[in-house]
Amino acid sequence: MDHRTVEKLFAVASPGLEQVCTAELARLGLEPGEVVAGGVEFSGRLEDIYRTNLWLRSASRVLVRFANFRCRAFPDLFRQAVRLPWGRFVRPETRVEIRVTCRHSRLMHSARVAETLEKAIDKSLGRARSPENGPKQLLLARLVNDELSLSIDSSGELLHRRGYRLGTTRAPLRETLAAGILMLLDWDGSEPLSDPMCGTGSFILEGAMLAANWAPGMERDFAFMNWPGYRQGLWSRLRSDAEHVQRPVRSILEGADLDPGAVTIAMENLGRLKVGGPIDFRPCALADQPVHEESGLVVCNPPYGRRLKSDGSMKKFYQDIGRSLSHSFPGWRVALICPEAALVRATGLPFSKIADLDNGGLSVGLYLVPSHGSTVAFSKAINGQMPGARAQD
Repeated sequence: MDHRTVEKLFAVASPGLEQVCTAELARLGLEPGEVVAGGVEFSGRLEDIYRTNLWLRSASRVLVRFANFRCRAFPDLFRQAVRLPWGRFVRPETRVEIRVTCRHSRLMHSARVAETLEKAIDKSLGRARSPENGPKQLLLARLVNDELSLSIDSSGELLHRRGYRLGTTRAPLRETLAAGILMLLDWDGSEPLSDPMCGTGSFILEGAMLAANWAPGMERDFAFMNWPGYRQGLWSRLRSDAEHVQRPVRSILEGADLDPGAVTIAMENLGRLKVGGPIDFRPCALADQPVHEESGLVVCNPPYGRRLKSDGSMKKFYQDIGRSLSHSFPGWRVALICPEAALVRATGLPFSKIADLDNGGLSVGLYLVPSHGSTVAFSKAINGQMPGARAQD
């Protein structure tokens, strides 16, 4: 792959995080294009593909828009696909996983579309059949109104897999969502961060990487490393540059949870992350939290019935959450993730919804109580109000 070629690229982002991802691209010196539901279009060269995989915190994949053409019959699909330059992204020993979606098109049999594309790729690469083992390349094919769009995945495993989390408990919060929420809340490491219902520590661990300016892709591999023409020297330079801009974590980051097993996993995850600083996890119920005299951001992703079972009344549970947060974190900004406005109201705190998000397929709201009645301070890199933001719900 020629490092000078400008590619059409797409950063996939979870619903509600598209504008956060846009701001991240801008901070990397890239010019975001159209923002659509589920991601952001942009253009870049090979180095930009490497850098976005290394640095994007809120995106789940970086795709290369490989080809787009019209087809209404399978022979035509084969003829056009076989002429594409598959050798730029696929080695003869690489197997291709093809995921197809079809809507409002003559070709509606997704399995046959995938089979036709596979045969075209094999013929283009001069091989008899696709290998059953070895490195894998994901190809996304989307056929809508007889227009076929093909996208090459440059990431491999989803980008929320940073490499530090090996253990989880039930219903873990994805790292990309945790990082996106912290950026929505304009938390940059300059103030304390607390999660008194931390589970295995997603908010605190992602906060540690944000505060340390630690590139989230430092300790993992990517699909582009199996492409023909992969430039190991370029990747090593980008990683070295990232190491040089790391900084110490200065603000206190603390996580606590009622479940000692979850806390143990969080501490093990922190050990693998190897970010130093005043970062602590401890077993402690929310009701037993001490009063925090300083100010900062406290963020919670509590159980909410459909996600986890909780003994007793959910309304009573959220009333207790509100009382505990008011007592233990006076003067702090308080953020809460919840799918039901009624449960948020049960806390008795003056929450306002600032974003609509998706947590594992469940629509949830991000709610905030600004400290001392101040207005919400969004990042300067994000222009205007976030999608879905509205007054108290």
